[in-house]
Amino acid sequence: MAIGYQKLVGFMPRRNILLPTVCIVLLIAAWTLRSPRPSIDRLLDSASSRPSSLGPPSQFHNDVDLSAPDAPFIGWPLQRVCDEATWVRGLVYICDNNSGGIGNIRNYIQTCIRYGLEAGATGLVMPRIRKRNETDLADLFTDYLPFSYMFDEKHFKDVFADNCPQVTIYDDVKDIPGVGSKPKIEHITPKKFGNREGCDFKDQNRHTDRFGDRFRRWLNDPKTGQSPPSQDHPRLIRFNWGVLWDWQIYRDGPEFANTFGSILRFNDQLLRLGKKTLERMRAYAKANGVKDGRFLGVHLRTESDALGFWPTYNTQTEAYLKQATKRGFEVAYIATGDPLEAENFAGAAIEMAQMRVVSKADLLEDEDLEELESLSWDQQGLIDFIVLLGSDFFVGAMPSSFSVYMAMKRHLRTGGLYTRPYKVGTEGDGLSYLVGNYEKYWEGWLFMWDGMWP
Repeated sequence: MAIGYQKLVGFMPRRNILLPTVCIVLLIAAWTLRSPRPSIDRLLDSASSRPSSLGPPSQFHNDVDLSAPDAPFIGWPLQRVCDEATWVRGLVYICDNNSGGIGNIRNYIQTCIRYGLEAGATGLVMPRIRKRNETDLADLFTDYLPFSYMFDEKHFKDVFADNCPQVTIYDDVKDIPGVGSKPKIEHITPKKFGNREGCDFKDQNRHTDRFGDRFRRWLNDPKTGQSPPSQDHPRLIRFNWGVLWDWQIYRDGPEFANTFGSILRFNDQLLRLGKKTLERMRAYAKANGVKDGRFLGVHLRTESDALGFWPTYNTQTEAYLKQATKRGFEVAYIATGDPLEAENFAGAAIEMAQMRVVSKADLLEDEDLEELESLSWDQQGLIDFIVLLGSDFFVGAMPSSFSVYMAMKRHLRTGGLYTRPYKVGTEGDGLSYLVGNYEKYWEGWLFMWDGMWP
């Protein structure tokens, strides 16, 4: 009886549940039709804004002009590299074995730092800069000068404090804990930490992905006669001279490749004087009938330290004036360390292209000119660099590292954070043109384009 009663209570004939079911379905359908549907754009936006520990933040910062000499530093690509690193307490890198002009100096420093991050160095000594001989430009190895000779020290330290706090910046070797009164500095060449059988000796390091592991194995190998580094017994590493274009920059992705260069920002004095010169250049162009202040930027690379296989004065002049005529420039700014050649070029420009040419010394006056003249040869080159960055079109010489750096830095305007590599040996990107020989990768120094951070 009890079982039968339970069956009767739990049972409802089919005709009795049909009507309630239909009503429920109709109510759901009506509510669905009334509710606004999220668009596919909103769904995509929602998906792209999800945070990732290894990816970009929701704010992509692609509206920043990375080609500006004082562009704000975008730190998350550096932070990502640091988050992925295997850190070694007591390992300190000394990145001061550098020489040359701005294109070389900065890439020496940055290549060394990039290797240091891969190695897991938890210490970095504030880089110093080797000064060029003012009377013999080919002599690159004179006294060491502080980092602030060219760059902003506070900016450099802030970049690491904010984005890579695992690394401690030391002002001097003697400030490293446990270093003792006579620090021992080990010299290495990174490319030797990999099997390079069959490689051209000039080839970039094809083993950067494995450098960290191999280097740390070497650090801990008792055969070296050294103890592994520790907080109390640090190991100090300095590169042998010439480690300059080793690291293929796009191995780290465009986000890192296009921002890492900005860890080195020109110091305040150079930025201020450079911007003042650029402002005067725009005013000069307008005063000569160019309504928008438009001007051509020229890097004439014919100084005494130029190598024999580089484009000659005649080759550069012909190519530059051809571009000037083609693009309708009426005024130009010239950057060169040879006043006589600058004068010759100015005369040729008037005759062949009806174009007026001036230099920084023509534009500045009074205290600004005195300040300019107090700067070294390479520091004055950085004033040129800032003005040329602001030009409407740039012409330079391949394989000058100054010209290559300029073209790569200007190229950041084409895609910002996700700028693709410059198409080397072509008419360029509409922003720059470099005359030179692009037939041979090594003999023509084309490798610079793969190993220089813009």
